Amino acid sequence: MTDGHLFNNISLGGRGGTNPGQLKIYVGGILWKKQGGGKAVEVDKSDILAVTWMKVPRTNQLGVRIKDGLYYKFTGFRDQDVSNLTNFFMNNFGITPEEKQLSISGHNWGEIDLNGNMLTFLVGSKQAFEVSLADVSQTQLQGKNDVILEFHVDDTTGANEANQPHTFVVVTLDPPIRKGQTLYPHIVLQFETDYVVQSELSMSDDLLNTKYKDKLEPSYKGLIHEVFTTILRGLSGAKVTKPGKFRSFSDGYAVKSSLKAEDGVLYPLEKSLFFLPKPPTLILHEEIDYVEFERHAAGGSNMHYFDLLIRLKTEQEHLFRNIQRNEYHNLFNFISSKGLKIMNLGDERTGDGVAKILQTEEDDAVDPHLERIRNEAGGDESDEEDEDFVVDKDDGGSPTDDSGEEGSDASLSGDEKEKPVKKDPRKEPSSSKASKKKSREGEDDGKKKKQKRKKDPNMHQRGLCLVSCFSHKWKERM
Repeated sequence: MTDGHLFNNISLGGRGGTNPGQLKIYVGGILWKKQGGGKAVEVDKSDILAVTWMKVPRTNQLGVRIKDGLYYKFTGFRDQDVSNLTNFFMNNFGITPEEKQLSISGHNWGEIDLNGNMLTFLVGSKQAFEVSLADVSQTQLQGKNDVILEFHVDDTTGANEANQPHTFVVVTLDPPIRKGQTLYPHIVLQFETDYVVQSELSMSDDLLNTKYKDKLEPSYKGLIHEVFTTILRGLSGAKVTKPGKFRSFSDGYAVKSSLKAEDGVLYPLEKSLFFLPKPPTLILHEEIDYVEFERHAAGGSNMHYFDLLIRLKTEQEHLFRNIQRNEYHNLFNFISSKGLKIMNLGDERTGDGVAKILQTEEDDAVDPHLERIRNEAGGDESDEEDEDFVVDKDDGGSPTDDSGEEGSDASLSGDEKEKPVKKDPRKEPSSSKASKKKSREGEDDGKKKKQKRKKDPNMHQRGLCLVSCFSHKWKERM
């Protein structure tokens, strides 16, 4: 067409990411329509102040700044489109597009440039990113040198996106990313599970046939998370770990739980446990000291849930809360099959012993922590209170019973009777002395306990403070 250009699959960047659509650039201005209907952007020729080009990964980006301060970014142009549109803007709009360079160094420090309604973060002379202040809803000062920007919510995204299934892809870094004193060893990416892509690699044939021979293909088609993982594995040679044999109650790969104040899912893998998405926590089986199943601490209606405590050999603990009780059997069987030590109710570590606690409906059921402490203290000890030994008057001064009397048949077997044991007269005095000594000690203790110390009614329990002395003196005067 002579009076303009029409492009498909051009994405409009802004709030909530990018939205694909159709872009028309004609002598009267610019018109963009979202794919599938919805939002439309129309810019009159007279409102355009400046036009910029920027090379971004795999494509080119067109930036259009208008008089009211808004800045539109259109992405998806080929290299040959740049030269054609540059001539079109110069001939029909009287504007010469400016070329910008994108910073790809990865540095997170630089300078801020405010130009009209645009905030640009520069690393050296190159642009790292830019933000339209019209998209900023509010700002907040944090500390002395930090400013937090909050953006408006995009109203053009589909409402059904939150209900679509997603797949996590986690990239583990060594060494991890460092921000201040905090290390970030994992990058978590989230893809739509059923989204299919078809793409070609931007790589020369020589490099593809030499360095990445038998590792990468010229083009890929399939689910987006599988294509991404396959390409990343070919480039890095890293191992890819996928969910193993574990299945949840609903036949999923993970169980819902919460770690600290964050809700997420816990993936029991073949050699580790992984909590996602935030904070991404990887726990290797070889690092675990023991695992403990616990009743939910809240009790009551929350008895439909249980907690999972994982203690590491470094004495660090991870407590996964609010796991549904119907997930218990599959999770317990999986952890048992991995040979991990399960610590519950002292030495009682069988599945039945734990299940009784998790399946009880009573609010005053056994507390695993309290029961474990009691068992560790010793299960043979009597629950009755200890009593001081006091000699009975009918004992005749002997504190022990004679179990060798003829009337006792506890040691009889059939018609045979136990022979009476002869007492050694040499050992008799020592035993009698010991019994008398014990009886005397018992009598003394009894007397001491019965005697109560008389209290002097005029004696103060403790010394009077200055305020008390002062008040007593004033009372006497009054």
